[in-house]
Amino acid sequence: MSQARKAIDIGTIAPKGPRSTVRWRIFGIVFALVVVNLIDRTTLSIAMPTIAKEFSLTPTMQGVILSAFFWSYATLQIPGGWLIDRFGPRALITLSTVFWGLFQSLAALATGGVSLLLTRVGLGAAEAPLFPSGAKLASIWLAPDERGRGAVLMDSGAPLGAAFGGVIISWLILTLGDWRLAFLVAGVATILLGWVGWRYLRDDPAAHPGVNAAEVAYIKTGAPALAALPMVAPDRIAPRSIGGMLVGRMSWAMINFGLLTWGPSYLAQARHFDLKQMGSATFVIFLSGMAGSLFAGFMADFLLKHGWARGTVYRLLLGISGLATMGAFLLLPEVSDPVAAVAVLSGTLFFLYFGSLYWSLPGILAPRAKVGLLGGVMNFAGSCSGIAIPIITGVILQSTGTYLAVLYFFAGSAALYVLATMVIDFRTGGRHA
Repeated sequence: MSQARKAIDIGTIAPKGPRSTVRWRIFGIVFALVVVNLIDRTTLSIAMPTIAKEFSLTPTMQGVILSAFFWSYATLQIPGGWLIDRFGPRALITLSTVFWGLFQSLAALATGGVSLLLTRVGLGAAEAPLFPSGAKLASIWLAPDERGRGAVLMDSGAPLGAAFGGVIISWLILTLGDWRLAFLVAGVATILLGWVGWRYLRDDPAAHPGVNAAEVAYIKTGAPALAALPMVAPDRIAPRSIGGMLVGRMSWAMINFGLLTWGPSYLAQARHFDLKQMGSATFVIFLSGMAGSLFAGFMADFLLKHGWARGTVYRLLLGISGLATMGAFLLLPEVSDPVAAVAVLSGTLFFLYFGSLYWSLPGILAPRAKVGLLGGVMNFAGSCSGIAIPIITGVILQSTGTYLAVLYFFAGSAALYVLATMVIDFRTGGRHA
């Protein structure tokens, strides 16, 4: 039977028997892609102290190189979102994965700061479609009351990738004795994962060979207790919501990408960790971020199923996220013990990654045909922070010689993240608004 005919049959026959669970395997693939995505991004941050010595890079130049990834990543977010809506997430994810693995491998051939910078620009361009594609898949594959979990299952791969990136890349550099070989190994593994994604992902649940009619019906209606509730399909997005979402995401990303790009150097320079200690500390810190991401998503869906309004749930969890993060950065300068500092940073990432809920917003706020585009717009805003924060951090460090002003800058970003989130009108679209 053809895939097209199978899609028609599944959509029309009455569901019988237990439903299949392909949708969660789809998000297992997306989760794995995001983990590898962040491992590849993290390689440079972990290797930067070693590379900086080899290439004689100043702090400002290090910041420029760390920022270069986001120049192309940000530029291609909106065009990438349009392409996802036009050609589907499966094709875009596959091409993205193969090409970012290629550029990761090419970084091993860098001979100086400029050539390394160019490979980072290519890596950013290749990785651009991944997260908006995940948001599009969530709107296609998940029931409305599952999208909180879907968002965090995707985004929790980011801190896990950063966690394992620190350990894996540190281990590869120490074992192979060469950061270049570490980059090459990471790039080849990524290309192989792109083939896995193409083999399993689909743009339509009904076209997947493992999906049965019961799962298709569940994706359309959600839990039986909620199926009778009216479903509001948004035909537009309130400008207030777009503004709040963009500023909130930018502020959140200032902190996230600041820690991702400069966190290892902070541990090495301000806390005097060696490469092995830095890898272990990075693992603990970002693993805490994964835990926070999963906690927020499952808690959001739990509260929604128990009758809480969507706006109340999101404002509560995201408000806690920002306020706890701000408090942690204000506390960190007073902590002198290195182990206690790692504990504070771990708590920071736990609460910061409640912000993974932002990846459920495109599917909640946008019409189905515009989910990829809105995801691209939102990720563009976050990527602009990715461009700015490595340079801002480098300039602050070169001007002051300490990380104190950097930590206070992150605290201010956390406050803005809370204020902007409160502006979003969560009543637009979906159940439990």
